[in-house]
This record gives sequence, C-alpha cells and structure tokens, in this order.
Amino acid sequence: MKAEYVNLQTGQLQPASAPEASRTVDETGLPFFFLVELLAKVFLRGGPQRASELAAHVRLLPGVIEPILGFMRNERFIEVQPRTHVASNNAITKDFTFTLTELGRARAAEAMDRSQYAGPAPVNLAQYTQQVAKQSFAGTRITLEMTNKIFENEVTQPGVLEQFGAAMNSGRAMFVYGPPGAGKTYMAERLVGLMDGDVFIPHAIFVDGEVMQVYDPLVHHALEAPNGVTSRIERGDFQDNRWVRCSRPVVLSGGELSLPMLDLQFDPETRYYTAPPQVKANNGLLIIDDLGRQLSEPRVIMNRWIVPMDRQMDYLSLHTGVKFRVPFDLSLVFSTNLPPISLADEAFLRRLGYKIHITYLDEDRYGNIFKRVCREMNIEFTPDALAYVLQRHQIEYKPLLACTPRDLLAQVRDHAGFLGQKPTLSEESLDWAWNNYYVQD
Repeated sequence: MKAEYVNLQTGQLQPASAPEASRTVDETGLPFFFLVELLAKVFLRGGPQRASELAAHVRLLPGVIEPILGFMRNERFIEVQPRTHVASNNAITKDFTFTLTELGRARAAEAMDRSQYAGPAPVNLAQYTQQVAKQSFAGTRITLEMTNKIFENEVTQPGVLEQFGAAMNSGRAMFVYGPPGAGKTYMAERLVGLMDGDVFIPHAIFVDGEVMQVYDPLVHHALEAPNGVTSRIERGDFQDNRWVRCSRPVVLSGGELSLPMLDLQFDPETRYYTAPPQVKANNGLLIIDDLGRQLSEPRVIMNRWIVPMDRQMDYLSLHTGVKFRVPFDLSLVFSTNLPPISLADEAFLRRLGYKIHITYLDEDRYGNIFKRVCREMNIEFTPDALAYVLQRHQIEYKPLLACTPRDLLAQVRDHAGFLGQKPTLSEESLDWAWNNYYVQD
C-alpha cells in the first residue's frame, strides 16, 4: 500500500511522497547546539561509534552530522580512535571511531541533566504540522460500497453502517452507545479500515527547546519503507528516517483515562515529554471507550474536546508555561454503556453530530454470529445446538448480545482442550459453558 494524502481541492486520496531527508543542519529545522548535545548524549550512552553508526542512530544523513562532529572535534569534545577489523577470511581493514574526551563527557553529563532524550533526532513543530496536513483524511468521501466492503464479514444491525459512513464523511465526532457486549468498541475500531493510505509518524517533535516523543510501537504499526526510497542515491532521493511509515493509528483509551493524561506527560526523571493520546492518534482514529467509568467526571472529559473539535487544533503546555498548538486531525469516537443524557448536556451532544445506538440482536443475527464463530474455532455447528442455547438459556435469561457466541464457544473449546477431547456442541458442554460464563443467582 502506498502512502497517500488527501487533495483538499478534490477530496480524493493521492500518492504522498515520504518526507524528504535533510541534507544540511539548517534543513533539519533543529538548532545546531541541540544536535551537538544530542550526539554527545548518544556517545555517553553508547560509547565509541563510527560516523555511520551515529548517523543511523539519530536518523540523519552522514553529511548532516559531519559539520557537527567537526565542531565537536575542534572544541575537544570528541577524539578519533583507530580501529582494526579482522574478517573471517583474515582480511584486515582499518577505520576509526569517535569517542568522548573528559571535557566531552562533562558536557554530555550536563546535557543529560537537562534532558535524557538520546534517540532519533526530532522534527520541529512546523514540519510536523505540515506533514499531518498532507496526510489528512478530512474531506475524503466515504461511500456505501466502501463501508459494505469493510464490514462485509460482520453481522450488523439495520441502518448502522449508513450512520457510521455518514459520520465519517462529516468529519464530526461520534457518540456510540448501547448495552455492554453489543459490539460498540469492535465496530468503532473497524472504522479505521475506511481511512485508506499510510502515514508518517515522527519519532519525536522539538518544541521550544523541549522534546516530545510521539512514535509509540504499542499504537503505531510500522511498515517497511517503500521499495527504493532510501536507495536512489544517484538521484539524491532520500526519505527522512526521522519519520516512521505506519498504518493509520487507532488509539483506544478506556476507564484508565483521566483529564491530566490528555495533556503532555512530563517525566521528571528523563526530563522529556510523551505525547498525549490525541497527538498519537493524529491522521487516524481516537476512541474514548467506557465513557463514564473514568476517574474524572465525564462532563469534564467531554468538555476538554470542545475547542479541538471546533477548530481542528489542540493546545498543549510545557512545564515551563509555554503553550503551543498542535493539529487535531482525527476521527473521534465516544463509546459508552450509559444513557447519553446522563453524561453530557444537550448542547454538547449537538456538537457531536452523530449518535449511533448499537443494541441487542435478533435471533437471526445472533445465529449468524454463532455459525461464524463455530467455523473460526473449528467446532462443528448444528442447528439443534443453536436452538438449545436460544431456548434453554438466552431467550429466557439473557438478551442477545454480539459478544456472547464467541465467549460461550470459547468456554466449550477450552473445556474440551482440558479434557483432551474434540469440542462438540452437546447439551452438557453448552450447559457447562453457560454456567461457567455467567454469575449464578
């Protein structure tokens, strides 16, 4: 899949080139002395290194770090050490490494006291804002055909796909509500499939002398670089490796979410910042799950989003008191088991635009999920087994939820595995699973 961006004039996805690598220190958008300190910290942590190793670590071209190394040598921060290699064929090669001097170690330690960040060189805020705009999904038209394709293997309620598709077209936030286990979160996470194209995520952003780490391997799924992007040396066509090519992110925050988590997270030990979830979710999907179960009041959390939703910009603050703007370019989904009117007033609910109710299933849709899960778990389906579950257990005691077939059949599979047997849908196995899955009165 090629990286793409939205042409804001036509609203269509078009190929997007990777951010182009900087060829000079000025083109990096970073202060010269910030890069000097960054290299010094890399030396302090990693020991002697060749120039190529250093360039690979900070994700900059060798030509960019050469003048920095020259400055560090002139200031006696580093010195050159020869190194000899003996290959497996006994061939001897010689090269050299750079290492910190005593003066350099002292300067590196001072830099560490200010910030322990010693990873890939960050990009500046202007570069980040520009790249987010190139990768924006805003204005892209979602069709019924596209939505049906993404959800073609899913069992959905009548009208729900039309609501989701229209909501994605609008660019406005969604409020998905209904009973627990109805499939709200599952459906919301699938929406990222409508957001075609890959994106480039920076390792970190430089803001007013501070570093904010953005790339998170738990959220961002890195993809291999497009073929040939980093190899066309003769054309001078290099990708800026300070950015990671990823699929569009999906960030899920649940009951653990608190209001302070929506601002920059400053670590007093490492002395640099971690980006909040809405920044990690830029150009993707942010789901606030289990709204109303957080430690902070739901109205407080929801009111936090009013300005970003209206202006497509968010405002963050450094611990120094400096405030700055970051793009708020994402699809925002609130999901809750509670009645919407108990969480927010009508004025706020109007801002959300789309309220999507996902509720209990009818018997046909429940049966379709039951059959599909049987296929996935390699359990032989029988109509009698489904009828037994519906008549003996479900209809009398519990409403039909989308999550129940998978959870119930997983119990059957796990029990059979424990007994060393092939899972079957006998009445005894289904009764055992039901009684084990639900709390008995």
